[in-house]
Amino acid sequence: MTAIKLSHYLGGVAVASLLAISSFSAAPAAAEDKAAILLPGSINDQSWNALGYAILQSLKPHGFATAYSENVSDADEAEALRGYASQGYNIVMGHSGRFVSAMEQVAPDFPKTQFIVVSGNEGMPPNVMSIDWNNAQFGCQIGLLAARMSKTKMVAGVYGLEGVPNITAQAGGFRICATKAGAKVSILYVKDMEDAAAAKEAALSLIAQGADVITGKLNAAEAGLVEAAKEKHVYVTGRGLDQTKMAPDLVLTNIIEDWPAMFGKTADEVKAGKLFGNFVQYGYDTAPVTGASLEYMEGKAFNPAVPASVAKEVADLADQFKSGSLKVEPTRNDARGGT
Repeated sequence: MTAIKLSHYLGGVAVASLLAISSFSAAPAAAEDKAAILLPGSINDQSWNALGYAILQSLKPHGFATAYSENVSDADEAEALRGYASQGYNIVMGHSGRFVSAMEQVAPDFPKTQFIVVSGNEGMPPNVMSIDWNNAQFGCQIGLLAARMSKTKMVAGVYGLEGVPNITAQAGGFRICATKAGAKVSILYVKDMEDAAAAKEAALSLIAQGADVITGKLNAAEAGLVEAAKEKHVYVTGRGLDQTKMAPDLVLTNIIEDWPAMFGKTADEVKAGKLFGNFVQYGYDTAPVTGASLEYMEGKAFNPAVPASVAKEVADLADQFKSGSLKVEPTRNDARGGT
């Protein structure tokens, strides 16, 4: 299947916003295979929930009719899950780790339904699973790249949701590998993954302390990092090709998440009668589905400013992860705020 990259996800949301939306969308016509997703916010947010909607839509080519619920509160999670499962949905997804508890509560009553947590980190046999990409591997690559491209040997990251496992993995992987490559690392956490102004302010403060390469893992707030990099003319990494367009001379690369490939593989297996009760993490060691890739633009991994020797060194990390000769397992301390 042709992967729908993250940079393409949000572009289709304007069309989606023309649809009639309710808190619980109408169920599709009877179909053998059906998938639904519960979203903590609106599909029109141009960010995290829009991504969830796009993941759902990517299952249509796999033969699934789809439905979704927006703005699902904590108190309504179990009821919404039961609603879809009782209607015969093969796959019921929750868009973030907050849905795990409700799924563990409901799943035993629906043993033929596959419950999936998007970007979670745990499962429960036989039919509650989490899917994510290996943030530590890609964070490590970004750490090495940042250290090699830094003139001051001071690099920095801006993240949200401190303590969330995938944030710990990426921020920690960044620190471990940048430090190993000889750079001093500073990390700041912001309260809101969507607040571009706060992210820009955080990045500017780090730049003022000497950092000349900035990275991070945010949602809509990622644009604030690029704006800060443009203002102070330092290097930055992003999460979508739109960020390359914002600052083509300064964006070194983007971590492009390939959720359709991850979920498409699972959806095909569920259709074939399999159920999963574990945490599935995609990375270089699960090729050909790696969960993400580094892209500066279509068909090109790095900004032309990145020397070939550095590009090779970063690519060599991918080969080491693939072979299993290198493993990075960040701790909360690795991802700590500060230096």
